[in-house]
Amino acid sequence: MIIRIFQVTTRPGKEQAFSAFFHETAIPLMRSTPGIVSVLPGAARSESPRDFSFVMVWQDLASLKAFVGEDYESPHIDPAEAELVESRSIKHYDLVET
Repeated sequence: MIIRIFQVTTRPGKEQAFSAFFHETAIPLMRSTPGIVSVLPGAARSESPRDFSFVMVWQDLASLKAFVGEDYESPHIDPAEAELVESRSIKHYDLVET
């Protein structure tokens, strides 16, 4: 399994618009995506109101690529959110079963 950590910083003043997209579109989309084992959405906190994240556990690399394409190491942004996002990052890890 693969852990995928996706982090977004919104453009100044776009926090509310991104929050609406995050809660109404992104979270439901991720939770219904084939190959997702677990989704942990991270909403902005008062000390960092522009920062949002997703921690996802994917079944395998094939499932992840089926969702984002071959270039899975590039942070995918939905066109609907592109104007709201200042920066984004993506990291991948192998899940360690304990």
